[in-house]
Amino acid sequence: MVRGLSVLIALGVIGAAAAETLMGRVVSVSDGDTLTLLTADRRRVKIRLAEIDAPEHDQPFGPRSKQSLSQLAFNRIAVVEARAHDDYGRTVGRVFVAGQSLDAEQVRRGMAWVYRQYATTPSLYTLETEAKAARRGLWADPNPLPPWDWRHSETPKPATSISRNGACGTKRRCGEMASCDEARFYLDACGVKSLDGDKDGTPCEALCARR
Repeated sequence: MVRGLSVLIALGVIGAAAAETLMGRVVSVSDGDTLTLLTADRRRVKIRLAEIDAPEHDQPFGPRSKQSLSQLAFNRIAVVEARAHDDYGRTVGRVFVAGQSLDAEQVRRGMAWVYRQYATTPSLYTLETEAKAARRGLWADPNPLPPWDWRHSETPKPATSISRNGACGTKRRCGEMASCDEARFYLDACGVKSLDGDKDGTPCEALCARR
């Protein structure tokens, strides 16, 4: 009975009596939905953001999703409304920095999906719909594959072999880009960081700076 219940609540809401609030500095970000908190008593607690699922490392937008969460949280004080622990020993909960919900912001930016199997917050679906309509982040791809399907795919392809039309190809330099749109896609979807040498978020300045 207890084992069955733990599976049902792994990423969902649990009773208020079991809830716990954690506070600490974010000392590392593993991916777009996982970070590590250093509490005042020097405990390191790995946190899995509740109700969302970010692209895997080897998916398109995986590296960009991680970068987005890092921008929002790294080296900042976070408050976690803990809900449960998952099978990997991570604390699952909603995470806030300066009052902002990181779970919701990752969805709003198009850097994560609403995790349909576990989500209980209606506003997250609204944010996802808005991000999709605006083609933000991962929604730049007309048919992005949700990470829960990617993980169960028999032959998942690495991010460097996926694109809007099926293949990022092997381009790595600005001189190989035909347009600013192509450069942005290679930076955002394929994780080709060499296109953004000054790390300002704009790839290939000669192509994109005047847009």
